[in-house]
Amino acid sequence: MSQLLPVPPPGFESLTVEEQIDYVQSLWDHIAAQPEQVPVPDWHKRILRERLASYHANPDEAKSWDEFEQNLTEELLRPKE
Repeated sequence: MSQLLPVPPPGFESLTVEEQIDYVQSLWDHIAAQPEQVPVPDWHKRILRERLASYHANPDEAKSWDEFEQNLTEELLRPKE
């Protein structure tokens, strides 16, 4: 980064936590509006290659998105013990 910015930016601490989250989400939305400019770290690429290779080696073990989403929703709704 060519210019050091104050962390957190002025006025950030006076926001509620919900407002801080909204602020950060707005920043990300602004950055993600141009996805071709968002760098992808090498470790992300490595994990994706590993997962794709795993899928190609065992395609019958893969879950559809709908099945994954249902399992995740059930897990999140399950009461904690």
